[in-house]
Amino acid sequence: MANRTALLIGFLVLVIVILVAVVIFSFWIKPTFNGYVVQKQIDAQGLVFANIISQVQQQGFVQIQVGNQTLLLAPFNPQAQQAQQPTQ
Repeated sequence: MANRTALLIGFLVLVIVILVAVVIFSFWIKPTFNGYVVQKQIDAQGLVFANIISQVQQQGFVQIQVGNQTLLLAPFNPQAQQAQQPTQ
C-alpha cells in the first residue's frame, strides 16, 4: 500500500510540474518570443522601406515583382505636375 501511495504522489507531482510548465510557457515564454518576432518584423519593414526610398533616389524608380506583374514606383511631385499642364 505504501508503494502505491508513493507512486500516486510521484504521479501527481509530475502532473503539477507539467501544468506549471504549461502555464509558464503560455504566460511568459510565448509572449516574450512573440514580442521579439514582432519587433524583428518592424525592423525589417523599416529596412525595406529605407532600401526602396534609397533606390528611388538613386535610380528615379523601383521595380517590384508582384506575382507575374511588375509594380513601378517613382517619385511624384504634384506641384511639378500642375506646372506642366497647360492652362485653359
